Amino acid sequence: MFKQKNYLALGAVVFVAIILLSLPTRATSRLKLAVGSWFLPLFGLAGAAQQLPADLADSVLPRRELLRQIDALRRENQQLRSQAVQSIAIARENDQLRALFNRAKQLPWRLKMAYVIGRDPANWWRTVRIDRGSQDGLTNNLPILSAEGFLVGRVSSVNDHDSQVVLVGDPNCRVSALVENSARDMGVLIAGGTLDTSLVELTYLASSANLKPGQSVITSGLGGIFPKGIPIGQIVDSRSVEYGLYTDARVKLNANLGSLEQVWVLFP
Repeated sequence: MFKQKNYLALGAVVFVAIILLSLPTRATSRLKLAVGSWFLPLFGLAGAAQQLPADLADSVLPRRELLRQIDALRRENQQLRSQAVQSIAIARENDQLRALFNRAKQLPWRLKMAYVIGRDPANWWRTVRIDRGSQDGLTNNLPILSAEGFLVGRVSSVNDHDSQVVLVGDPNCRVSALVENSARDMGVLIAGGTLDTSLVELTYLASSANLKPGQSVITSGLGGIFPKGIPIGQIVDSRSVEYGLYTDARVKLNANLGSLEQVWVLFP
């Protein structure tokens, strides 16, 4: 039985071979091309299987190299974040300086900008130190304005490259002030005597002073230190003192003395 099948298979092979050998050359070429196209995907799969280990070996990096690259990327990310923060800070400072100089052009005085570089730890809110001194033309008693043009204080002592400023509300910084009302009431600005550094006292006003909350207070120009017209603050409230001989008022300062960064030095 098995021998008969083998004979049949052998005969079939011989028959196919004879047919192939008897075919014309053109037909034989076509047949080879067809048979080759059947087996081509198998050859490609075998080649890809042989190439896969080499590709995997090239793509897989040692763990130490991967950690090194991750660490390098992390440091680069931190540097980029730091640069972004610095860029934002520089842009904000440029905008502030541009606004300051534009505002300075609108003020009727000769001004020079200075930076606050220190505060007196024994008297935190009443004196500050700025980075301008005698080398910059500063002298004692020059008025100091905030970045917005509000009264801050006056120069109390000068070194070569820095100066001390005594602020409004300090006992050593009295200011002759004028209330912008119909009577043009005048008084003297002194320390407020409260823990709220934004409030000061306007005293020695006339007993008949017609004061109302919200009225503006400016420098009067008397005393020879502060020119007339520098904004100081607004009236909060008032009361009669010394049996009605004169009137005192509380004034809310325009300048935030606790957050000074840049100031203007006002020259005569």
